[in-house]
Amino acid sequence: MFSLQQIQAAHAKVKSGADFPAYVQELIQLGLISYDTFVSDGRAVYVGKDNYSVQSDAKYPVLLIAEKSEPEKFKAYLKIHQQGQTDYLTFCKHSAETGVEKWTVDLLEMTCTYYDKAGSIMLVEEIPGRRL
Repeated sequence: MFSLQQIQAAHAKVKSGADFPAYVQELIQLGLISYDTFVSDGRAVYVGKDNYSVQSDAKYPVLLIAEKSEPEKFKAYLKIHQQGQTDYLTFCKHSAETGVEKWTVDLLEMTCTYYDKAGSIMLVEEIPGRRL
């Protein structure tokens, strides 16, 4: 099974959204099948086989999530993040501003789904690469 320390070591290599596909491949190699990241404080719940899971601590002071979601504005922020123009904390602030409460990365389906506070899907995107 994977440890929080292994996940944190993989995450430490991510400098921008451009590094995300390689990060995902490393998580797959560790045995993860999905994880949820909560925008309000950056904590994440990582899940493996047989419902094995570990949870990280908060990564930054609490961000207020906008009540009204703005999917188009979020997509614009996501695009610049994926091009390497913003760091992770800036991306999280932009996510909160546009109403993203959490995102779920499904490493079996190779998707990342962004949800608003009502639990509605704001965006589903395919993760580049393939499952190893």
